[in-house]
Amino acid sequence: MDKAEILDLLRSRGTYVSGQEICDTFGVSRTAVWKAVEQLKKEGHAIEAVRNRGYLLAEETGDVYGREELLSRLETVRIGREAEYYDSIDSTNRRAKQLAEDAAEGGHDGALIFADRQTAGRGRRGRSWESPAGKNIYFSLLLRPQMAPEQAPMLTLLMALAVVRGLRALGAELGISVDDPQLQPRIKWPNDIVLGDRKICGMLTEMGAEQGYIHYVVIGVGINVKKQDFVGELSTKATDIETKWDTLIPRCRLIAHILKAFEELYEAACKVGDLRGLREEFDCCMVNLGHSVRVLDPAGEYDGIARGINDKGELLVEREDGSATAVYAGEVSVRGIYGYV
Repeated sequence: MDKAEILDLLRSRGTYVSGQEICDTFGVSRTAVWKAVEQLKKEGHAIEAVRNRGYLLAEETGDVYGREELLSRLETVRIGREAEYYDSIDSTNRRAKQLAEDAAEGGHDGALIFADRQTAGRGRRGRSWESPAGKNIYFSLLLRPQMAPEQAPMLTLLMALAVVRGLRALGAELGISVDDPQLQPRIKWPNDIVLGDRKICGMLTEMGAEQGYIHYVVIGVGINVKKQDFVGELSTKATDIETKWDTLIPRCRLIAHILKAFEELYEAACKVGDLRGLREEFDCCMVNLGHSVRVLDPAGEYDGIARGINDKGELLVEREDGSATAVYAGEVSVRGIYGYV
């Protein structure tokens, strides 16, 4: 019996469930049920125990963050079902890569590593990623896609789209009007999510591959959730969801929505091998679609207009002479001419 199974049962019932029924359902003793419930209560779950009535999961108003809470909310078939949670870890990406390279440890397609704090979080180009405890979401997803290495960059775009879908689903549950431009999650190609004109989410994708074959892909995601102060350069570029939405954000519920969306997108894209069926949705989510952008290409910077993505997920940039250049996410960065987006 997994504690997540008890949570799932209590949450689905919404009323008292007798201890005997729980015993019969999972084939365990009353003592085992009592111990599991006590552990869940210590983790922050409001579970009432009443003699002759059983156990009741009270209305949840806080932010319980952990493995059992997430697994009890997952609606996926495969993505996230193998999950590790850490109160503190150096890097969820590092742990996911370790799992990927050591078959004895598991590390199947869809394995999830998530944490409350990272001590050595990283962003693109080796930048450090601030990862304090109790504030944000840090997770890494291990994938073993059956595709060529040159197709792998589209996986980052799938995750970006999944984060947007996940935020919209949670917003609907919380009564947030995500049609408001300042509250609506949008994608800054290829791997940032913004609310308004401020970044709330970044991603780091790493791959282990050889000629023509992918061993694994790890997508690391960091999302600013709780109200917090950003200093220095981040003060004009970053924000958090709770500040923008002005409500408490339950982190595990958000992760569950994101993973559900990613599983749907991942399966659809893997069937056809590209993003042809998702281009329109992705373009509609792009904050810089039709806007002036500056491409920071090592071979030389240039300005243009963002015209959406192609089937590979490359950004199509219309240059001053009217020609279109396909920008590959692994080679360059894109910035707004007049600000972050």
